[in-house]
Amino acid sequence: MRTAGFRARLARGDRIVGTFVKIPEISVIEVLAQSGLDFICIDSEHGAFDRGRLDTCLAMARALDLPALVRIGGPGGPAILQALDSGAVGVVVPHVLNAAMAREVVASAHFGAGGRGFATSTRWAGFASRAMSEVLDRDAETVVIAQVEDPVAIANVEEIAAVPGLDALFAGPSDLSVGFGKRSLGSPEVAEALTRIGTACRSSGAAYAAWVPDIARAEDWREHGVSMFVVASDHGFLRAGAAAAALRLQP
Repeated sequence: MRTAGFRARLARGDRIVGTFVKIPEISVIEVLAQSGLDFICIDSEHGAFDRGRLDTCLAMARALDLPALVRIGGPGGPAILQALDSGAVGVVVPHVLNAAMAREVVASAHFGAGGRGFATSTRWAGFASRAMSEVLDRDAETVVIAQVEDPVAIANVEEIAAVPGLDALFAGPSDLSVGFGKRSLGSPEVAEALTRIGTACRSSGAAYAAWVPDIARAEDWREHGVSMFVVASDHGFLRAGAAAAALRLQP
């Protein structure tokens, strides 16, 4: 089972490759499940996913045993709850600025006092077909990833990475570039930030995740210690494939 073993692979530092899903259609999930990717990350922060579409796409991912993370719209607990109840293997939470926010995110993603609410009528709980103890045991599968994409988060990155229960830090190079006042990728400030994130992850034992535009850039970023790569997106692959065909067929 790929979904059940996903968190263990992340913790081991296995090299895992996925992509962002921004198109809210189940056929996209079906196609990507055939691709050999290790996971997908449904982007409800920037994609047009309402709760119904998110639920349907997660149902398809679960049915095909394709590990599906959800990047939620912000650090609020209700969005985390809804993504996990619908069957996400974990969440990517944007704009985590400090350790206190990271602790709130971790609590919201796990059962316990003051944490994730419990209900048996969810996909996660097998629609009331599983005992409470079994549902609670499955909590150990939940992946929690904090996205560090602001200069203030970089200043606090060592404390963020050390928060117990945080499985990985996700570098947001585009947001970091904008945050540092840049108009393109590749600045020294962002390169330094990426290195600092990698050092913090190694020190704390957290995995290091990052978005990259293509596999060539992924090879370059391995030097920072990145082991989890979100490569491009369904939009990007669709456009690139169409553009390549158009170019080859031009007179």
